[in-house]
Amino acid sequence: MPKVGMEPLRRKALIDATISAIGERGSLDVTMSEIAGRAGVSSALAHHYFGAKDELLQATMRHLLSELGADSRVSLREATNPRERVLAVIAANFSDKQFQAGTIAAWLAFYVEAQKSPAMRRLLRVYARRLHSNLMSGLCALMPRSEADRVAEGIAALIDGFYIRRALKDGTPNAASAIAVIEDYLETKLHQQKADK
Repeated sequence: MPKVGMEPLRRKALIDATISAIGERGSLDVTMSEIAGRAGVSSALAHHYFGAKDELLQATMRHLLSELGADSRVSLREATNPRERVLAVIAANFSDKQFQAGTIAAWLAFYVEAQKSPAMRRLLRVYARRLHSNLMSGLCALMPRSEADRVAEGIAALIDGFYIRRALKDGTPNAASAIAVIEDYLETKLHQQKADK
């Protein structure tokens, strides 16, 4: 008889094991058996909770999106003005929880998988729309909407670019360096806006 209350813990353990396995392998080329072993459960139990590997991968992607969303909400609540809102969104993407080797590798693998998986592509669109909306919540108060759209797109491209570059390098991810570059880009755009007025 299954232990009551264990399902959420085991699901979380399987998702964490998926991120770890993808991070180590650098691709989605991992088996349910390998993931289950890392999570300390049987392969049969992993299939019971998630069905096929694709469903576990989608659950892992949703988990990453949920964590990023929660981090962003916490950061945004602490912002007191539009500029701080933009900086909060940038910082949330490079928090200790987000910008770590395993999570970075998982994001890159999901981007690759999205080229052939409509479900993954939909999840990445959710991420892109949420990031754009969060950035616009601050940028629209700082510049005209058309320029805010371009700056939000630029910041999003820089965030994604740092994740890709980090995934392709060895060593510890340097969040502070990435944030500094993106903040420089934002400051350049804000100074241009003031000069154009």
